[in-house]
Amino acid sequence: MRYTLHPLGDDAVLIELGIEISQEAHQKVQTLTAFLEKYPPDWMIEYIPAYTTVTIFYNPFESYQLSGGELPYDYICSLIRPLIEGLEETEASESRIVEIPVCYGGEFGPDLNFVAEHNGITPEEVIKIHSSGNYLVYMIGFAPGFPFIGGMSERIAAPRRDTPRLKIPERTVGIAGMQTGIYPIETPGGWQLIGRTPVKLFRPLDETPTLLKAGDKIKFKPITMEEYQHWEETEQ
Repeated sequence: MRYTLHPLGDDAVLIELGIEISQEAHQKVQTLTAFLEKYPPDWMIEYIPAYTTVTIFYNPFESYQLSGGELPYDYICSLIRPLIEGLEETEASESRIVEIPVCYGGEFGPDLNFVAEHNGITPEEVIKIHSSGNYLVYMIGFAPGFPFIGGMSERIAAPRRDTPRLKIPERTVGIAGMQTGIYPIETPGGWQLIGRTPVKLFRPLDETPTLLKAGDKIKFKPITMEEYQHWEETEQ
């Protein structure tokens, strides 16, 4: 497994597993994070996976003492290298397939027409293309449970808004560039909004508060307003 180590401040090592966003780099990230989840090193405080990297945080003072005076970053790197180099046969956790129902357009998707016009197609074609894709959750970030989802067709790609909205309702589905995502909570944001799901992505009181995780495969399913309202009632 090819990798590069970089310091991130004085208490973290950034492990770069790829330069470009790809499923190959994502698989490496998943393999490493699955190992860290199952066999967390004593010296590790936490790890944060991203598109092509995994960042591991550590206590520099404890590391300095354990190393006998070696620089904490160098010492931690000496522990990380054999860990990564022994991962070739390790398998990442199995992906789930999660179906997300979406009510497209109208008050739920005020930017659907913009996305259509930007790409020279109809709103109905945007919905068809968006809901027929095979998607992958690359990472969770920005807001609690917010999935950055790759695999969207360039035929419906759209730029972020010039002026972000101050409030985007929770569960709104958006597009930015060639990514799609779902706002799990009400928050400011600049993505183009095309619909909303009745499914809650973030339940802070649950043992597992976020519905989605990196590595999940996503299928979007168009639903009507009536179906949305019925689904939302059962989610309460």
